[in-house]
Amino acid sequence: MTVFGWHASHEQVHPRALLDDVIRAEQAGFGAAMSSDHFSPWSARQGQSGFAWSWLGAALQATDLSFGVVNAPGQRYHPAIVAQAIGTLAAMYPGRFWAALGTGEASNEHITGGGWPRKDLRAARLRECVDVIRALLAGEEVSHDGLVTVDRARLWTRPDEPPALVGAAVSVETAAWCAEWADGLITVNAPHEHLRKMIAAYRDAGGRGPVCLQAHLSWAATDAEAEAIAYEQWRSNVFPPPVCWDLELTDHFDAVSAEVPASRVAATVDISADLGWHAARLRSYADLGFDRVYLHHVGQEQAAFVDAFGAKVLPQLA
Repeated sequence: MTVFGWHASHEQVHPRALLDDVIRAEQAGFGAAMSSDHFSPWSARQGQSGFAWSWLGAALQATDLSFGVVNAPGQRYHPAIVAQAIGTLAAMYPGRFWAALGTGEASNEHITGGGWPRKDLRAARLRECVDVIRALLAGEEVSHDGLVTVDRARLWTRPDEPPALVGAAVSVETAAWCAEWADGLITVNAPHEHLRKMIAAYRDAGGRGPVCLQAHLSWAATDAEAEAIAYEQWRSNVFPPPVCWDLELTDHFDAVSAEVPASRVAATVDISADLGWHAARLRSYADLGFDRVYLHHVGQEQAAFVDAFGAKVLPQLA
């Protein structure tokens, strides 16, 4: 049965408010949660970017939900530090934490000043990081010389059972590649035929574990208000790779999205004031085969969305 969870968007909401929101989401009936991990928002209009790992410790303590985070090891984060962060949270909250690993975006990684590698190098670097993180979580002492360097690292605090390392992908090719190493797959909403191909590529390549979806949506009392929220907050996020991977600053995203039409946002975000429409849309993702669907209301105010979906949408999906 598909689990419907709530997404904590650190690039849009202050972490103190996000903590209140995730407590509210659990009380409303959401069955899980996940978190972004950004150094920078996508747009100056979003205006936040709290440190996800600090927040995750508080959120795990404040709720009984399982949590995941999408992370890009290899540049902004050394893989041994990622392994230590994963290991500590998983040791404190057994069975409740997972991490999705991806190749990242320049908007977060350029801060190191080390340059932004080509996509093939980023993929190779991620693969090295995955092996390092797995070995450290297994209790090994790790030394590695490659696209990342590790010298005699060992985790002294580890969980009894290593948590899942999930692959983050937006293309069919990457989904198939993730099957080589991941304990699951996560992607974002797209046309159903593309999502169907993503799941098939991962499973046909031997992919194990759950397939997960982060579903961007916008809801409000009227369609016009829901459309305005999506346009104001998410029009900088409509660009496919490589644009979304390679732009560095909020100024860049805001410049290229200045003339984006509302119709293009509607192709990326599920927008409606009709809770029945949202329930049907979310049910369609479950019917595609997603084991977990994490709802991301792209507005900055989450309370009304959480309450409405908890009362009217989640019961239809039970």
